[in-house]
This record gives sequence, C-alpha cells and structure tokens, in this order.
Amino acid sequence: MSGTTAGAGGAYRVLARKYRPKSFDDLVGQEPMVRTLTNAFETGRIAQAYMLTGVRGVGKTTTARILARGLNYKTDTIDRPTIDMPVLGVHCAEIMEGRHVDVIEMDAASNNGIDNIREIIEAVRYKPVSARYKVYILDEVHMLSGAAFNGLLKTLEEPPEHVKFIFATTEIRKVPVTVLSRCQRFDLRRIEADRLIGLLKSITLKEDVTIEDEALAMIARAAEGSARDSLSLLDQAIAHGAGAIQAEDVRAMLGLADRARVIDLFETLMAGRTAEALDLLKRQYDIGADPSVVLQDLAAFTHQVTRFKVVGEPSDQAALPESERQRAAALAGTISLRVLSRAWQMLLKGIEEVGTSSRPLAAADMVLIRIAHVADLPTPDEALRMLKTGAAISAPPGSGPPSAPPPPAAPRGTAALRSLPSAEPSAVPMAQPSPPAPSAKAVPAIRFQRFEDLVAYVGQKRDVPLKIALETQVRVIRFDDTLLEFEPVDGAARSLAAEIGRKVSEWTGTRFSVVLGRGASQPTIAEAREALKVKARSDARADPLVAAVLARFPGAEIVDVQIRAEEGADMVLPTTGMVPTDNPDEAPDDGED
Repeated sequence: MSGTTAGAGGAYRVLARKYRPKSFDDLVGQEPMVRTLTNAFETGRIAQAYMLTGVRGVGKTTTARILARGLNYKTDTIDRPTIDMPVLGVHCAEIMEGRHVDVIEMDAASNNGIDNIREIIEAVRYKPVSARYKVYILDEVHMLSGAAFNGLLKTLEEPPEHVKFIFATTEIRKVPVTVLSRCQRFDLRRIEADRLIGLLKSITLKEDVTIEDEALAMIARAAEGSARDSLSLLDQAIAHGAGAIQAEDVRAMLGLADRARVIDLFETLMAGRTAEALDLLKRQYDIGADPSVVLQDLAAFTHQVTRFKVVGEPSDQAALPESERQRAAALAGTISLRVLSRAWQMLLKGIEEVGTSSRPLAAADMVLIRIAHVADLPTPDEALRMLKTGAAISAPPGSGPPSAPPPPAAPRGTAALRSLPSAEPSAVPMAQPSPPAPSAKAVPAIRFQRFEDLVAYVGQKRDVPLKIALETQVRVIRFDDTLLEFEPVDGAARSLAAEIGRKVSEWTGTRFSVVLGRGASQPTIAEAREALKVKARSDARADPLVAAVLARFPGAEIVDVQIRAEEGADMVLPTTGMVPTDNPDEAPDDGED
C-alpha cells in the first residue's frame, strides 16, 4: 500500500490516531458546535469552562485539544484566540500530541479525589509558562467524587483570567447541576451513517485500499455513529482483507448474518413456516453468525419495515442497500402494525434470553418458534368472535379480512385455534338447513327480551359512551323489543332518547321507538348494581364466619363480595338473550351465551 501508517521509528499508528482531526474543519458531523464556537471567538465571548458530552468516539477529547489549540493559537501573523487555524502555530504540535506544559490533561476516572482537585486549585494561581492560557482538560469528569465536585465549584465559577477548563463526559446526567450551570455545554451528536461512509471512503483512498460499498455500509452500521469505532473496524478489515475488502470479509469479521438471508428469515417467520425458519438460522450459525446478532438484525429489519409502514421511509437511508429497501417497503404493505409490534417485543425479549443462555442456538430456536406461531395469531376480538360462532378466521398476517373464507384445512401451529368448535352450544337451532346468506345491505332483525339485552347489544357495537349512558342515566318504565320508555336521571343529555332511537334503528334495521315518561320507573343498571353490592356487603358482615374473621384481624375490611350463583360461576348481571331472526314474530330460543 502506498499509504503509510508508521510513526516515528517505524511504530505502527492505528487509523483512529493517524487521521485524528487537527482543526475544526476536520471534525465530522459537529457543525452546530463549530458555528457557535466560531461566533464566540470572533466576538470575544469566550467562556471560562466548556462541557463536552456525547457517546464514545464522536470526538470529545479531540475537540477539547482543538479548542485548547485555538485558545493558544499563535503564528507570525496571528496572535489571538481563533477557530481558523490554516497552519500550525507555535504551540499546536505539542498541544495535539498532549505534551504541552500549559495544557494539562487529566483522567478523572483515576484522579477523582478531593486531593487531585486541591492540586488544581493550587496550580491555577500561577500563570502559564509559554502559552496564552493555562487549559485544564478533564476527561470522564462524571467520575469525580462529590467532594471533588464541591471543591471545584468556587474556582470554576471565578477562575483567574489565564485559566480555562474543558470537561468531557459520556454520562452528563451524573454531573452535578451546580457544575453544569457554570459551563458552556455542547452535545456532540452521533455521526450519521452517510457521513461515516464518506469518511471511511476518503481514508481508504488515502491508504490505497479497495473496499466494496456494502462493506462500508456494514462498518458504518456496526459503529453506531462513532468515528473512532468505525476507524478501528476499518483498520481490522484492512488487515483481514489484505488491502482488498469485500462484504463477505467484513461479515465474517464481525460475525454478522447475511442481510439477504435475514430478510428471508423474516419472511418465513411472518408466513409461519417454522421448519424453514429454523433451517435458515442453522445455516447462518454454521457459517459463523452469532445467534444473538441474527436476532438483533431481525429486530433492526422489523424496525425498518415498521418505519416504512408508518412514515414511508427507513431510519437510515445511506446504510440501507437498495435491494433491502425495496423488500422492506414491499413487506410493509402486507404486514399489519399489530403483527410488527408483537414481533418487535418478542425479539427484544429473545435477544436478552439468547445473551444469557448457555445454549444460544437453542434459545434462538425457541424465540423463532414463538414468533412463527404467533405471527398469524388472531386479535382478542377475532378469537372471541371465532369461539362464539365457530367461524374460521383465516386472514394472513397483517392483511385485512379476506373476501371469501378458504376451505377448512388441517390445523397447524396456532392455526388450530381457528378450527376449534364453539365452546358452548349455539342458541340458534341447527336442525334445519341454514337459509341463504342475506345480501350485503340486508340486516337481520334483532329481538330484545330485556333492557339488559339492549345494553349488551350496544356494547357489542363498541359504542362505549352510549352504553355508559344506558347503564347510568336510564330508569326504565316500559320496555319491549321495539319500544323503550324511560325516565332520565338528573343531568342526562336532552338528546339521549333521540340518539338511542336513531342508533338502535340503524343497527337493527327495524324501527325502535324511544320516549320519555314519568312514573313508576326502575333504578338504573348502575344503581341496581350498587344496591346489590351494598346488600352483599351487609349480608357478609352479618355472616358469623366473616364477623369472626373481622374480629380476629383488627383493621381488616371487606373490599369486595362475589356471589356464587352456582358452583364455579360468579353471578353477573343478566347477559344478552337477543337472537338474530329474519321473522320478527318468531320468539327466540333460550340458550346459553
């Protein structure tokens, strides 16, 4: 290779050190901070302390050194603090190499006591030896002890004019607010994938290394916004590929699964093909892919598909190949948000299980089996309707209801749930053949035996406000299958009667009259329910056994009472006795719900 990575004496220098930024122009992805500092230096508004925070490898320590260089910049023509440093100044080389006598770098993780801070407080009284400012750079400042932070407060608030402090931390929440309030804070952002790819590509050109675009995208994804991590991975990839880096080399080096095979695995899971999914995982494992990494890639692709479905674009355009983008967009159109959210939650839980398991492949198998068997699981509403009617619910994962149900098939996995018969006998007689199905506009007539049947019917229509109004605001005077006469409670809406009549008539297809009246009315359902609870509590207190328990445990109280109507069944309010019928004069059969 024409590019050299050797330092003085032939010592090898890693790429992260060789291509370390030397000026603000070299910083990647931190334009807001550079703009603020540029304006501050040009107007002379230089703070006494700076706080740099961000994740690993985004340039905190490098920025601190560049800032110290700018504060002490001096050439034959420039002798003032500046951000624009076109050539090396008198102090630049020593500052960037960390060996300048007036720029003191300290690792707060190993110098975190009050004694170390006391040394700083004693030293700040003395002016710099050769530079304009004496600059203290404290890396990982959040590691300082509480006493050390407190000891630094006074000096930090009113330091000598020749002293500047620059702090760097990855845990800004651990820094006391009293320290933060005395500093000018800059949050260094994660570097976007396209910026990282551009940085890596420029370095490979300088190093005379050929690398595939897909390999660059893999390294950028693995770096997670860290420039140092990406350069370290590139350094490793160059050694692995001997100057010519292919995607397969990076995939093998990082233990990654083939992204195309990951998408194939995702598709088989969503289709419920368990055996095929397990075979794909085993093949990835055999060629060196870590099961935990496979699940992480599955979770990442699930996130991309979900973003396509919700916002129409992926979260990271540059790091996503075109083929993967097209497949994600196609899957987003066929899989529902409910299925994607459920798969996401199961993958997150599965990644934890695989990470803590002594048999990661077996644990990953179990995770995939769970996902495949619930991918086409019906919603609770669908399952309830299926159990009540015995009808098959065969919608594919993520799709809407089918135009026509398919013929019954042998149960497989969770699909067996859809083939179960109704848990209880139907209330409609099944001896005679079923009449022809009504047209799309035909609505079968509904018969209500009791007012409670009407309330239950409104609940089935999911009109929660109307159901609550019926339970709490209606005192029934007279009721039959086509008429409701009631006395409203105080404060009831004036339009309640009209609303009940209109909605019930629309739902049932028959005229349902609702009138207001005065006279002998029954209590509302809510009042009857509360009276029943009061009586039950009163009866419970009078029970000798309950009285003995209350006496034995001072302070105990009756929280709730459940009345058993029969063995194994809690007493509830009367359930619906309505049945659909095409003949309004035909009385419904009594059946169990």
